[in-house]
Amino acid sequence: MAFDGFRPLDEKILVEYLKATPSLAAKLGNKFDGFEIKEVGDGNLNFVYIVIAPGGSCVIKQALPYIRCIGESWPMTQDRAYFESSTLQEHGRLCPEHVPEVYHFDRTMCLIGMRYLEPPHIILRKGLIAGIEYPLLAEHMSGYMAKTLFYTSLLYLTTTNHKISRYCGNVELCKHTEQVIFSDPYKVSEYNRWTTPYLDADAEAIRVDNILKLEIAELKSKFSERVQALIHGDLHTGSVMVTTESTQVIDPEFSFYGPMGFDVGAFIGNLILSYFSQDGHSNEGADRKLYKVWILKTISETWNLFHTKFTALWDKHKDGPGEAYLLEIYNNLDLQLLIKKKYMDDLFHDTLGFGAAKMIRRIVGVAHVEDFEWIKEANKRADCERKALNFAKTLLKDRRQFHNIGEVVSAIELFDTR
Repeated sequence: MAFDGFRPLDEKILVEYLKATPSLAAKLGNKFDGFEIKEVGDGNLNFVYIVIAPGGSCVIKQALPYIRCIGESWPMTQDRAYFESSTLQEHGRLCPEHVPEVYHFDRTMCLIGMRYLEPPHIILRKGLIAGIEYPLLAEHMSGYMAKTLFYTSLLYLTTTNHKISRYCGNVELCKHTEQVIFSDPYKVSEYNRWTTPYLDADAEAIRVDNILKLEIAELKSKFSERVQALIHGDLHTGSVMVTTESTQVIDPEFSFYGPMGFDVGAFIGNLILSYFSQDGHSNEGADRKLYKVWILKTISETWNLFHTKFTALWDKHKDGPGEAYLLEIYNNLDLQLLIKKKYMDDLFHDTLGFGAAKMIRRIVGVAHVEDFEWIKEANKRADCERKALNFAKTLLKDRRQFHNIGEVVSAIELFDTR
């Protein structure tokens, strides 16, 4: 262990730490002359340092005991670094092509050392704002979600192996998620904000919508009680780094055993937010019409490919150890097809519900997204946000009426014209 107790990192302390930690020093070629350190933690929670040396590179991430974007007034457990490291390693084992390798974890320092995703990797959200197409995004993300969700579920695991007790400890971040997604947007909260005064009436409408509150209560119950798979827990477009050929999923500190649809919905919901933001990023020289078509295509392909890959894994391992549907009971083809259809229909509707909830909180809750925030003109930003908000409310309340992703895409296009 490099240090005896927790010390917040600065560049000087980080250099000491790197020199004293053999696994990290080796990744830097054991040479400490002429190397560069850059703090890039633009997220809400952590310190993140990129370290580049002549002999190698790494990323160092340290969890602070509070929410960085708010300050010490909102404490946050540092155990999240342990859960992030554990999930990176487990998901990396299941899908190494889309998860960066962990080199080192220090529980005392709440610190993870991992692979540096070198340029031209950028955060997906920033690429979407810039109007960059990623032709392999749906292929890669559907594969990542299919593998990580299927292989940590009862469809593949025995009941004994499925009940992984160490992830039950991530209660504080689950409680945080419950607050900011399923509670705060539906009541008066000091942390809520929106594009005022343009969305004042829209925010008020959410707080008095009884049907919306009934539906969000059901989703909160599923989030809290459904122990389905080891989910990432925060799979938005800021948790994915991309090039046109590579897709890497990062930051699973909110991970726990929860409902699969929360991951799939988070990713698709953030793509929908990106879609509705595009008019705010267009200008006279370059509108975003063709790019919006690409986003809708990516939304469709993400779900359809996920469905295909997930059910293919189910078929491949139908005689395996999974105890969700024992062959002695589900012993004929018609019944097996019925089970699979119901399971995937339920997962689809969970995806839509959780995706809609994620959209709503990003517009009237505590933590907003750059997709909208980077639109400088407040009235233009509000117009984009209102379309997204109205669509999300409808999707949340009417999610069971959608039978396939094509119907969802058609509804997105309809709300975009209003």
